[in-house]
Amino acid sequence: MNAAGTRRWWALIALALAVLVVGLDLTVLNLALPTLAADLHASTSDLQWFVDAYTLVIAAVLLPAGLMGDRYGRKRVLLISLALFGVASIACAYSSSAGGLIAARAVLGLGAAAILPLSLSVLPVMFTPQERPRAIAGVTGAVFVSYPVGPILGGWLLDNFWWGSVFLINVPVVLVALIAVAVLLPESRSEHRPRVDVAGIAISSAGLTGLTYGVIKAGQDGWGDAIAIATMVAGVAALTAFVAWERRVSRRGDPLVDLTLFRSAGFTWGTILTTLVSFALFGLLFAMPLYFQDVRGLDALGSGVRLLPMIGGMMAGLVVGSRLQDQRDAPGGEPGGEPRVNAKVLVTIGFVLIAVGLAVGGFTGVHSSTGYAATWFAVIGLGLGVSMPAAMNAALGALSAERSGSGSAVITAMRQVGATIGVAVLGTVITSVYRGGLDLAALPGQEADAVRTSVASGVAVAQRAGSEALLDMVRTAFVHAVDVMLWLCAGIALAAAVLALAFLPRRADGGESGREQVRTADEIAI
Repeated sequence: MNAAGTRRWWALIALALAVLVVGLDLTVLNLALPTLAADLHASTSDLQWFVDAYTLVIAAVLLPAGLMGDRYGRKRVLLISLALFGVASIACAYSSSAGGLIAARAVLGLGAAAILPLSLSVLPVMFTPQERPRAIAGVTGAVFVSYPVGPILGGWLLDNFWWGSVFLINVPVVLVALIAVAVLLPESRSEHRPRVDVAGIAISSAGLTGLTYGVIKAGQDGWGDAIAIATMVAGVAALTAFVAWERRVSRRGDPLVDLTLFRSAGFTWGTILTTLVSFALFGLLFAMPLYFQDVRGLDALGSGVRLLPMIGGMMAGLVVGSRLQDQRDAPGGEPGGEPRVNAKVLVTIGFVLIAVGLAVGGFTGVHSSTGYAATWFAVIGLGLGVSMPAAMNAALGALSAERSGSGSAVITAMRQVGATIGVAVLGTVITSVYRGGLDLAALPGQEADAVRTSVASGVAVAQRAGSEALLDMVRTAFVHAVDVMLWLCAGIALAAAVLALAFLPRRADGGESGREQVRTADEIAI
């Protein structure tokens, strides 16, 4: 491997660090909310905006961030975004008011919105179709590793330091990523600099923000909430208008989103399938920490540690999946032959493994052992490791060097919205089933309302009353709700497996164009 080729793989580590720090910030804040409520005198509404400000800005800025990378240079925009993320992390850590923290979280989301798609967008430019599955495995692996690591690291920091430390952990990682990206990552941009589609940016940002906010509000206040419904309808209407606008713009200039990408079965179904898995996975990551903490009585650190088998299974799946995607030599010894196992088979097998793991998890009881949870977590991780890089490769393989930034932003935006909807919908399922399993006729009205609010409130009421019967009922009702949610997630994963088998192409797009892109990147790097 030549020097430029070696630098590409070192640059991949820098990209993995960049997405790792964004993933950590998605999970670590939840642990600090009780402390923030006390120290910053934050209301319930403030606590919701600590989380939602970050999510909503990401939704609003994802698509234009991809376009900025295509126009001004993906390395340049990624460096600016990393620096912004680091500065915003410091601002979050030293915020002295709820309003200040909300503003800092919004700026943090602005940086994250560019880091996520641009870390994917450079992969089709830097790596050949033969190398790309391993590169994708490295970046996606870092994202999934961050989810359980966030609670573990955050729990340890909150036990030993003040709440601002959960934001300051971003800073050293960002510094390393900044240096590595600056030194190792080759610059790439579209040869034909796309014009800025101002109207498209405005319409898409309004649509994605409206839909995301409506879903979040529905998850908090119920799906019958008038404001939530109105905001979701407005968001969908804006996104429909955005599609019509992009069709019009594509005939006479540079659209924000190249809608012809959806003519590629690999891009369309790779994006849909990764979105479905994000939907199901975030339900699991939302519910199981509550199970470990409120039913099993563990702290945040202990809860995070028990998610580690999923990382172990995922690492094994990434290794196996990457090797199975390695291409045999073509007849005559030339590179570029068929992969040992095609993408359709790998994705289908991976999603079936995820479905099996979730279905087994659906038999979890109040007193299930840690070993039982570790087993089905590992199976889910194995399925993720096998399937996700292959599905992402199918989507990314359709992207040209010209519009890889905007194309990656579409993939990221759909996954982000899918995860948000997943948390809201599956959270509603848990709440409904949990409340249906409670018989609170003997409790005073105020205490009964507290028990219905959440499992944490229910456990607290039962412990204050010293009632083992109430405590057992609350925990049993919640575990049944989690089981129903896991079965629903298993159904989603199984449906994704069927869709992959029916519609996903056998191999990702690529070929000579991909090899030419990498030669160009090598020349820039030298």
